[in-house]
Amino acid sequence: MALLVHLKTVRDLRGKGDRIAKVTFRGLSFYTRVLENCEDEARFDEMFRWPIASRVDENEILELQVFNYSKIFTNRVIGTFRMVLQKVAEEGQLEVTDTLIDDNNTAIRTSVTVDIKYTTMDGTVGVWSDGEFLDVPGDPEGTFQFETDSLLSGHSHGSGSGVSPGRSIHGIPTFRKAGKGVFSAMKLHKTKSSRDDHKKDEPATLDMEDLDRKALRLGGFGGLDPDCISLASVTAVTTNVSNKRSKPDIKMEPSSGRHVDYQISITVVEARQLVGLNMDPVVCVEIGEDKKYTSMKESTNCPYYNEYFVFDFHVPPDVMFDKILKLSVIHSKNLLRSGTLVGTFKLDVGTVYSQPEHQFYHKWAMLSDPDDITAGCKGYIKCDIAVVGKGDNIKTPHKANETDEDDIEGNLLLPEGVPLERQWARFYVKIYRAEGLPKMNTSIMANVKKAFIGENRDLVDPYVQVVFAGQRGKTSVQKSSYEPIWNEQVVFTEMFPPLCKRIKVQIRDSDKVNDVAIGTHFIDLRKIANDGDKGFLPTMGPAWVNMYGSTRHYTLIDEHQDLNEGLGEGVSFRARLLISVAVEILDTTSTEIVSSTEVQVEPVSNISESATGKIEEFFLFGSFLEATMIDRKIGDKPISFEVTIGNYGNQIDGVSKPTAAKKKKKKEGGGGGESDEEESELIQQNSSEDEADDDGDLVSVSSTPPMKPVITDRNYFHLPYFEKKPCIYIKSWWQDQRRRLYNSNIMDKIADKMEEGLNDVQEVIKTEKAYPERRLRGVLEELSTGCNRFVTLANKDQNQAGRTKLDKERLKSCMREMESMGQQAKLIRSQVKRNTVRDKLKMVQNFLHRLRFLADEPQHSIPDVFVWMMSNNKRIAYARIPSKDILYSIVDEETGRDCGKVKAVFLRLPGKKGFGPAGWTVQAKMEIYLWLGLNKQRKDFLSGLPNGFEENKAPRTSPCLQSVPPVSLVYNMKQVFQLRAHMYQARSLFAADSSGLSDPFARVFFSTHSQVTEVLSETLCPTWDQLLVFEDVELFGEAGELRDDPPIIVVEVYDQDTVGKAEFIGRTFAKPITKMCDEHYGPPRFPPQLEYYQIYRGNSTAGDLLAAFELLQIGQGGRAELPPIDGPTDSERGPILPVPMGIRPILSRYRIEVLFWGLRDLKRVNLALVDRPRVDIECAGRGVQSALIQNYKKNPNFSTLVKWFEVDLPENELLHPPLNVRVVDCRAFGRYTLVGSHAVTSLRRFIYSPPDKTHNNWTSAGDVTVNMDADPSVRKMDTVVKLDTTSDAVVKVDVNEEKEEKKKKKKKKKKGEVEEDDETDESMLDWWSKYFASIETLMEILRAQEAALAEAEEREDQEIAAEGADIKPDDLPVKGSKGKEKSRDKSRNKEKKKSHHAGEETEKHSSKPKVDELLVYNKELEAEYDNFEDWLHTFNLYRGKAGDDDEAALDDDRIVGRFKGSMCMYKLPLSEEITREVGFDPNMGMFQSIPHNDPINVLVRVFVVRATDLHPADVNGKADPYVVIKLGKSELKDKENYISKQLNPVFGKAFDMEATFPMESMLTVSVYDWDLVGTDDLIGETKIDLENRFYSKHRATCGIANSYSVHGYNVWRDPMKPSQILAKLCKEGKLDGPHYGPGGRVKVANRVFMGATEIEDENGLKKQTDEHLALTVLKHWEEIPRVGCKLIPEHVETRPLLNPDHPGIEQGRIEMWVDMFPMDMPAPGPAIDISPRKPKKYELRVIIWNTDEVILEDDDYFTGEKSSDIFVRGWLKGQQEDKQDTDVHYHSLTGEGNFNWRFVYPFDYLMAEEKIVISKKESMFSWDETEYKIPARLTLQVWDADHFSADDFLGAIELDLNRFPRGAKTAKQCSINMVQNQAELPCISIFKQKRVKGWWPFVARDENDEMELTGKVEAELHLMSAEEAEKSPVGLGRNEPDPLEKPNRPDTTFLWFLSPLKAIRYLVCNRYKWLIIKMIVALLLLMMLGLFLYSMPGYLVKKLLGA
Repeated sequence: MALLVHLKTVRDLRGKGDRIAKVTFRGLSFYTRVLENCEDEARFDEMFRWPIASRVDENEILELQVFNYSKIFTNRVIGTFRMVLQKVAEEGQLEVTDTLIDDNNTAIRTSVTVDIKYTTMDGTVGVWSDGEFLDVPGDPEGTFQFETDSLLSGHSHGSGSGVSPGRSIHGIPTFRKAGKGVFSAMKLHKTKSSRDDHKKDEPATLDMEDLDRKALRLGGFGGLDPDCISLASVTAVTTNVSNKRSKPDIKMEPSSGRHVDYQISITVVEARQLVGLNMDPVVCVEIGEDKKYTSMKESTNCPYYNEYFVFDFHVPPDVMFDKILKLSVIHSKNLLRSGTLVGTFKLDVGTVYSQPEHQFYHKWAMLSDPDDITAGCKGYIKCDIAVVGKGDNIKTPHKANETDEDDIEGNLLLPEGVPLERQWARFYVKIYRAEGLPKMNTSIMANVKKAFIGENRDLVDPYVQVVFAGQRGKTSVQKSSYEPIWNEQVVFTEMFPPLCKRIKVQIRDSDKVNDVAIGTHFIDLRKIANDGDKGFLPTMGPAWVNMYGSTRHYTLIDEHQDLNEGLGEGVSFRARLLISVAVEILDTTSTEIVSSTEVQVEPVSNISESATGKIEEFFLFGSFLEATMIDRKIGDKPISFEVTIGNYGNQIDGVSKPTAAKKKKKKEGGGGGESDEEESELIQQNSSEDEADDDGDLVSVSSTPPMKPVITDRNYFHLPYFEKKPCIYIKSWWQDQRRRLYNSNIMDKIADKMEEGLNDVQEVIKTEKAYPERRLRGVLEELSTGCNRFVTLANKDQNQAGRTKLDKERLKSCMREMESMGQQAKLIRSQVKRNTVRDKLKMVQNFLHRLRFLADEPQHSIPDVFVWMMSNNKRIAYARIPSKDILYSIVDEETGRDCGKVKAVFLRLPGKKGFGPAGWTVQAKMEIYLWLGLNKQRKDFLSGLPNGFEENKAPRTSPCLQSVPPVSLVYNMKQVFQLRAHMYQARSLFAADSSGLSDPFARVFFSTHSQVTEVLSETLCPTWDQLLVFEDVELFGEAGELRDDPPIIVVEVYDQDTVGKAEFIGRTFAKPITKMCDEHYGPPRFPPQLEYYQIYRGNSTAGDLLAAFELLQIGQGGRAELPPIDGPTDSERGPILPVPMGIRPILSRYRIEVLFWGLRDLKRVNLALVDRPRVDIECAGRGVQSALIQNYKKNPNFSTLVKWFEVDLPENELLHPPLNVRVVDCRAFGRYTLVGSHAVTSLRRFIYSPPDKTHNNWTSAGDVTVNMDADPSVRKMDTVVKLDTTSDAVVKVDVNEEKEEKKKKKKKKKKGEVEEDDETDESMLDWWSKYFASIETLMEILRAQEAALAEAEEREDQEIAAEGADIKPDDLPVKGSKGKEKSRDKSRNKEKKKSHHAGEETEKHSSKPKVDELLVYNKELEAEYDNFEDWLHTFNLYRGKAGDDDEAALDDDRIVGRFKGSMCMYKLPLSEEITREVGFDPNMGMFQSIPHNDPINVLVRVFVVRATDLHPADVNGKADPYVVIKLGKSELKDKENYISKQLNPVFGKAFDMEATFPMESMLTVSVYDWDLVGTDDLIGETKIDLENRFYSKHRATCGIANSYSVHGYNVWRDPMKPSQILAKLCKEGKLDGPHYGPGGRVKVANRVFMGATEIEDENGLKKQTDEHLALTVLKHWEEIPRVGCKLIPEHVETRPLLNPDHPGIEQGRIEMWVDMFPMDMPAPGPAIDISPRKPKKYELRVIIWNTDEVILEDDDYFTGEKSSDIFVRGWLKGQQEDKQDTDVHYHSLTGEGNFNWRFVYPFDYLMAEEKIVISKKESMFSWDETEYKIPARLTLQVWDADHFSADDFLGAIELDLNRFPRGAKTAKQCSINMVQNQAELPCISIFKQKRVKGWWPFVARDENDEMELTGKVEAELHLMSAEEAEKSPVGLGRNEPDPLEKPNRPDTTFLWFLSPLKAIRYLVCNRYKWLIIKMIVALLLLMMLGLFLYSMPGYLVKKLLGA
């Protein structure tokens, strides 16, 4: 099939000139020849033929454009003709004459005549074969030249004589195989040329009206939706992505490879269902090389440990996340033997880190046996695992009572989305061969060898090591080979899906001393698999992977060895390796399976050459347009640049090849590529055309000629590349896998566009401009069209050689993902409303992550390109450019983002040298142009360069060959410009001096010029207000292009130092706005607007720069034509030009009032104490000073509170300069020293806004009744908890007292505890009851929030799905959102759990008496109340250099004190109303009604409840914590009450201290670890600023309780009663009230509240009181108009403990609260008692009556019959120390045993926590006893007693005394179900029932790991308190007192050696009578026979002899 177009003539052209035409169909264009000097008619008369694979669709389009041809400029379009091929498709032939249309779609006079034929010859041609393009018929010499230069350089051709009329010589079609009509979707009107599109130049602050106008203006040729227009972003460079330049990358420093602190904490709680009989298990926790063990628990298979381990690491993130975390259970390990492994569980640390909150909490890890994969589950370990990096804070879920966690299946330790049942699988990593390895030995030895042996060896002995899931496998070593062939596979056996993310493949060099890595590659399993419904197992290859690392030349000690290990960014190509990965799920039931998980290495067969793709010749071209900013250290020697791709182009240390292919070697310039056979093949392949056009001898030119740098300024040099730009080109051969990179490029481009759009949206939101939702809709629109475009484009080249399974599957899944993403984007676009912008923005950001993840191609193809700067033949600095970014494709979307574009590249130092300061300074800035593509597509390789050059080729010996690439380009067009840099100010700069300030100046680089602003001393927010003018900047290229695409400006900010070199602060990029000489200087583009540019230092931000840049072309008239510069108006500033008026911001007058409160915690300055400090406030050159503090030690507060100053500030709030706070110490003789400084970057939060009178809080029309809930009968969830994510639980007041009375009579009920009449005593309740009830409420709130969130997510997902597909939400095809299944599952689980608990819950709520609660905050109180900065703000003062770490955590070391105060800023003049208000004090300005700051004495009462998850401080992994409290000079140590060996200590202590604010206002609560020897170590501490709390309007002095009572556990703590507090608040807030009215009402301001009016005292008498009413108002204080705010309730706060040695990492948490009482008020009562509850003593009596159906273990010696010698063992406490055994019932034949035996277990029990408390010494050497809390579980076991060997374990049952199944009435009814379906059966609690009797089953596991019934026991459990037990004592066993009768055991249990005769008679008579008779008869017969034989011979002789 083919489409033929015969272009005949074009008529009615205007003017005279050279014409050329271009015909395009399906994205493939042909050019005609150039017709020179034709006038009104151009007779082209040329034929074009498109071979096509699929039928022409009737709406496909043929496009024809006619141009005026220009040698120098780009060709100008005369007109375009487009035709829909419907008619042609139907009829097959058509001749047309029609007019052309111009850019604006209007017809012009010119007309064109074409003849179109469509032939479907035989319909068999499936693809365009390459041959169809290259064998040009009738080409006489067989040479068909690649015309690269015909259109560009103006060497015009003849008419191309010997070419047949069937083909055009210009523009060989460079398309390989096209699928269907990919371009059929081309829209008709999108033909805008970039020249017309000024959209990129609009000023930054676009108004939306502009946007709409602009859209109309663009609509003519763009039809753009106003949503799609990009707003100039913060960094203008990021947005103006233009056609010829690609945007530079601003972050310089490599982020990976730097060491970071990590802490991994693991709690092993318990293990269950361990497989094995009577084991002594130990859990081993192993991370990488570190191992830690728990203690050993004896003879149990459900041990309870609750042990906490912490591992600290300081490694790079990659290393950390690849470490394997292994939990294993070992059975009977002791000092002498290592024990036997029961099972292990492995996952990598990265999996934990990627969990929400970086942790698994209370999850069950399933154990499997690595040596026997057929065995199934070996048990479960319940554990918490958390990984904390620096700065992560982990929210520990609150320790609630464990109910759901016993559901093992529902809480397996697996990430979301991993199936519960994991299967075993084999992972096959096949290693085929490698290429291009570097030398790994010195050549000296090689030469010696060569001299002796005479052989030349390759200097490397490679092998491959594969590491996965903690196991490693190695291939064999191939001696001396640069191109080793292994053909081996490494097989791992691991659970699938694995919890380890990466496989590490490393080529190593085997060496006698130590092996070193040559290169490393990581395979990320997530990228080579897909776990969706239509997903696929991990698969990869066979594909080549490229390895990068250090430079290739061999040194004994390689400083960059880390790079070869895969840490950090490789700086050079090392080798490439051919591998494949496959996974096979094992069927573990089959018999022939190998059950071990050892790694195996097996040989595999070789694979064919073509398996990885057809080898193609690639061509890489580069041109260096500019090299500036070269570091002065290397500026003295000549410099050259080398470009390499793989080993091609590497002249210094590429591998010298084996000497086979001479010609090829010459070609490659020494670089090695494929192996020998391949080479010779390649040569033959290429030879025909090579020899013909001498192309084969194209020597690659891979480096530029050395050139001496020229000085730019004192820091940098540049190379004088003026009009002559050096070029490089390299030919290389690689497997053609471009499709992979193309798909990845399409996605990357969509993602880039999206990222830019999202940045815009964020910027619009941040700057509060109008309509962010429009821009977001635009982004989504672009995304959905992009996705659809991907789906059309990616589907080509399906049958290309070397497509692997992964390629096919990835393509499918990418198509699915993209399609669903497109649909979702459309849907979300319709949902974006003004109020939902932020939420949708988050969703869209998830799309972005998904796109980036999809775009990362796991199978490499072409290696990356490295650009090295060489000086003196040494490699200095490099840049690495991914090959996909510069890969060419005919289809625009598939082209790499930097292909054929000029990119600014910054070179940096290799490896570790590039970390830190060395990594921030630029080694060189290159403007570089790169193009990489197939050699046969080479014709366009120059098309992206700035126009206006001529090619300069290398002198050639061979005849006229034109297709050699140029060695350099000579630009003969140059434009002269003037650059004006308006440097206004910078803010929030990095502190570079030890004073904590900097002396900043900025250096601006443009092309080869640089200029500097003035230095402003001692500031972090310099306002330079300076215009830098760069005269006569010469730029090469065409004027029009430079207008759209000027080069970038680099601005570097430095800190000037008096000695030494200026220190680098940061860098930013900008693009100037360009004005050509023929344009008018005026709106909308000029004068430019100031914009913020983010300054980066390495990877972290270091401030912002406010500036504007304009580039003005100087025309013929010289500078006189430029807009004038106003001369220096400032006489003081000398020759410095200020920023001109049109650009600098418009100012207006503001007044700033400053509240000076005081200074705190000032550190010494130069070893001297600060004595007389003063605060200076400065903003925009104006300022005010505080009063001097006369004696800082005595009183650090200021005497004058409020001062103000006036200042001119910009109208635009975003341009407000920062306000600087500086504290100086006034010394004698008028000297000042700077103590510290603080820059308030944004004054917005201090802008005063007058109150809005229309707001409902001001309405005083009538009384508003506040609705109070008066229904106490509905408990907890209904009324109490307002389920709002932000609010806390607000408890409504109960009015109905009678009901409450009844309630109070009931004791607090913990699970399954029944109200007993004898304990109706309220005295049972204490503070802890309140605390535990509150925690339960907190947990319920958290759970409900989670459920609500999950539900909302699910609903949203369903909506999206349903709308996106117009279907029912049930059969959702949208697989894009994986969250769906998960949230479904989750909610399903929740439902399950809910229903499971529903009964229990309602029962719990209905019967639980009301306990007054407090609020438990699971964070600090400050976090909840905005640091208590409601009016008093704290500003940290800094001094000293900022740390160079990325993290800000180190800033704490720079804090030298704190300034307390506030600001208020408003525009003048202020409205009268405010100043006229009653009681307005003009001295206080806006700070009315503020308390005075005189010293005040306060009683501080600190309550410390408990600490959780402390970091272990002792070797044994425990700590002995105690509390220390410091406040000012006083310190309270509670050292003698340390708690032994506990990481979750309950302190329960109150501490009273007296303090004087402001001197002593910082409270430090620390937890120390007690040590017997040596000093005690700090575990962690927390600091609380009491002063801000004390003065806060939230009233944080003493929390307001939930209800008011005068006695009991909930007694009112505050010395002021609620009514007094209310009266005081009303007085301070100038409110009317409170007025108490009849009927339980109270009125405050205009709000009316209702409440109860009676109270009961200790004696139960009722009194009238207003306190309840007052309390109601206080609890709803936030609803009071104007002054209302939330008052702090009675609470417990949870504060993280931090340790200065491990900054940023939590060392545990402490629960506490603080009360403060001013001493001039009545004294408070004694502190409430929160001392820990003492456990109650109990005694459990267990009587074992009988057993039945016990399995029979022994065989009788004589008789072989089965019997068992049964005894029962039982224990209650964890370690079996109290185990008791019954006597033995011997020789039971039926499994029945009679015992009548009593066990007695005394124990201490904590009701509230349901735990038994035991205290014991940990070991012989322990100093003191350690307290353990263990669950109350009674274990009963049945055993078979043996005399000589160990007893045999038969079965066991474990009864949780709080919940165990009721015993069966008879043995018959007792079954194994009682254990297996425990959840369904009704459970009882012994604490409730006190006495229980029944039958329970004994169970054990058989070989197949199934539970089996091994016996039944009849037992009676009786629980008594210690007092009761004392009254009625009993004896153990059958002893006195209260003895049990002897069991009636049957006869058979006698012992044979006691009464042997009886035994014999029994044996003889009953059993063996007949047997004995038979034996006797047989014996007689035998004797007779013997006698016969004995006497026979004698008789015979006698007879014979006749004797």
